[in-house]
Amino acid sequence: MSDLPRKAVTRTAKLAALPLGFAGRATWGLGRRIGGKSAELVAREVQQRTADQLFKTLGELKGGAMKLGQALSVFESALPDEVAGPYRAALTKLQEAAPPLPARTVHGVLAERMGEDWREYFLEFEDTPAAAASIGQVHRAVWHDGREVAVKVQYPGAGEALLSDLAQLSRFARLLGPLVPGMDVKPLIKELRDRVSEELDYELEAQAQREHAAEFADDPDVVIPQMVHQSDQVLVTEWIDGIPLSEVIAEGTAEQRDRAGQLLARFLFSGPARTGLLHADPHPGNFRLLPPAADDAERTDRTEHAEQVKHAEEGAGPVGSWRLGVLDFGTVDRLPGGLPQTIGDSLRLTLEGDAAGVYGLLRAEGFVKESIELDPDDVVDYLLPIIEPTQVEEFVFSRGWIREQAARIADPRSPAHQLGKQLNLPPSYVLIHRVTLSTIGVLCQLGATVRLRDELEAWLPGFLAEGMDAEATEYAEEEGEPEPEGQTVEA
Repeated sequence: MSDLPRKAVTRTAKLAALPLGFAGRATWGLGRRIGGKSAELVAREVQQRTADQLFKTLGELKGGAMKLGQALSVFESALPDEVAGPYRAALTKLQEAAPPLPARTVHGVLAERMGEDWREYFLEFEDTPAAAASIGQVHRAVWHDGREVAVKVQYPGAGEALLSDLAQLSRFARLLGPLVPGMDVKPLIKELRDRVSEELDYELEAQAQREHAAEFADDPDVVIPQMVHQSDQVLVTEWIDGIPLSEVIAEGTAEQRDRAGQLLARFLFSGPARTGLLHADPHPGNFRLLPPAADDAERTDRTEHAEQVKHAEEGAGPVGSWRLGVLDFGTVDRLPGGLPQTIGDSLRLTLEGDAAGVYGLLRAEGFVKESIELDPDDVVDYLLPIIEPTQVEEFVFSRGWIREQAARIADPRSPAHQLGKQLNLPPSYVLIHRVTLSTIGVLCQLGATVRLRDELEAWLPGFLAEGMDAEATEYAEEEGEPEPEGQTVEA
């Protein structure tokens, strides 16, 4: 591939070919069956060809096409096994890699944004990208002070590509529905479109990453790379090694999966309370499982530390000390007061069996419009995928469980499906809702056993009747904030 296709007519034609290709393969499959092949074998061939085209098109176009593919990829665990196989491999590829831009294009961006002498910033710069994503690709390099760094370069014309892709994809969103049972793809595309300007603004991303890096600097469980340099269309951050979460999903040990799942839940729920920001792009490509931290002596010996990394990545060492590395802060939700207390209050009342109280809170917050009357028990039942993991001390997230929930909501004959069509999602909850569902999807991909209730008790306002628990109170005191008093709900 030469350059990122920027002309709207070129990108539109490629995207428009997707539904045509789906229809063409269905016809091809019918012909194969008439020719004597079994329906099951033909169906698998059709699915594999569809998955191959999906990855090729979404991956090559990058932009909004790949962004949608990444967003959908976290939900592949909801697909039945006989359908998921071909799509799983294709969508998972979108979490980690895509066809790269040529070096000359990358060099041109660096010269334009960092100056013609851009190479003086680096002792080394690898032209082959380490990762390629929706609006930029990452190159490994060595900064002039000797630090290993990741250089994120935004694709030329990425803004045009994002808007053009998402506008085109929204026209045939219903054809993508079967990829994610129970999910309406069109609102997801709209939300991605609404976030385009933030996604492209590397200054905003750098600010969000600096705030997270400062807050989590001494955290024993979560690692955020420090910002090194930022300019328009170029970000330079410290490099972190580790196992991509997609690899943990594919071949990680049970201990690694559980540890990754626990830390993922901890980071996503503690982030808003600690920084006022919610990391809103939780697909596996944005996370790494890092080995235990080296002590001060080991840090001075790169060779010895590299051996420790290799040793840990092979599964040896104290698995419980593995850490979570977090990348890409291009999409965040700004929540100055942390996650809304309505969420914690609703979950607490649900666990107390107060369906009427939950219904009242959701109606007051705008989830149920005034013109609609619903059965409170039916509403609580609809929310089961979010509620059930909090009802026990530890919950096993599995593909089987999420498939059951997706099938229940996707079936037009089910009460849950009918009720879901009547609920409303207030704009302020759109990103929170997507992050919650995406996180559940990733936890199910991991097959992780997670003490989710522990994280909610520590970080979710309202989940405990008395407000924050001891851990959150201690954190507030360390930050110089007064100990919170009991919190009440305003109807």
